[in-house]
Amino acid sequence: MSPSRRTAARSARALGVASAAAALALGVASNALACNISEFSAKASCEGDKGVITVTDVDASGTPALVSVYLENNGSDDHEVGEQTVTGSREGVTITFAEDWKPGATYRVHVLAGDKKNPIVDKDITPFLTTPSQGCKKDTPTTPPATPTKPAPTPSASTPATDTPAPSAPASTAPAGTVSNAPSPAAGDSNLAETGANSNTGLIAGVAGALVVLGGGAVFFGMRRRGAKSGS
Repeated sequence: MSPSRRTAARSARALGVASAAAALALGVASNALACNISEFSAKASCEGDKGVITVTDVDASGTPALVSVYLENNGSDDHEVGEQTVTGSREGVTITFAEDWKPGATYRVHVLAGDKKNPIVDKDITPFLTTPSQGCKKDTPTTPPATPTKPAPTPSASTPATDTPAPSAPASTAPAGTVSNAPSPAAGDSNLAETGANSNTGLIAGVAGALVVLGGGAVFFGMRRRGAKSGS
């Protein structure tokens, strides 16, 4: 073999080795930049007293991906919380889903990257997302208001005291110690107010007149006897 041929063969072999090395390096670099499900992560957190679910994409290739979040119930999808498109970066890009999650709830996060007919990634983030054991709203114990004490009623100064009136004496009873000027009826005259059919007034008057005459006669005869004694 002439020197020129040997030189040409060596040059061809070196070129082949270099091409193979370049192809291998390009393949490794391509695999390193390919989108992968491991570059996605999900987290449940709070913004104030509101719950949110965040998904972070650190895919350095910048492949657009559709992220869908589902609430799980007994191993199946209960309902879809929402879906958003994210284009990741080496530094990471985060998207947020507003969700008033309950403590200990489970969510499934699905990633579809690339063409829908021939996607690069079409998987769920594993394990499924489980929310914290404490919710965003803190229960503040409330003290029941004290029952107001009803004040005792105070007697009004304008209200007169109620006294029980003393029983009044019967109108027909004459006051004690009152002396009547009317003449008391004589004994046996209790029938004077009657018609007079049974009255003894005439008999009493006759007896009284006889007694007066007898008394006057006795006085007269007594005075005459005294005069006759003094004249003898």
